Amino acid sequence: KLTAVQKANEEIKDAILTNMVPTVSYTISDLIKTVPECADFNTSKVSALVKQLVVAEKVVRTEIKGRAYFTLA
Repeated sequence: KLTAVQKANEEIKDAILTNMVPTVSYTISDLIKTVPECADFNTSKVSALVKQLVVAEKVVRTEIKGRAYFTLA
């Protein structure tokens, strides 16, 4: 059974996926600006949620010149 925080995180991850446009690469900062639900979060929180999406193979991580970019899988 999910805790209240886990449930909220699942909803935020759904919002991230919904707001990402296919074929567009995003940095964590871009996601904070693009996804209304992430507006009040710091980069560490959003990064942790996006990492969970990468592990679930819903998002792909690419590194260009040492900077991480994320696209829909």
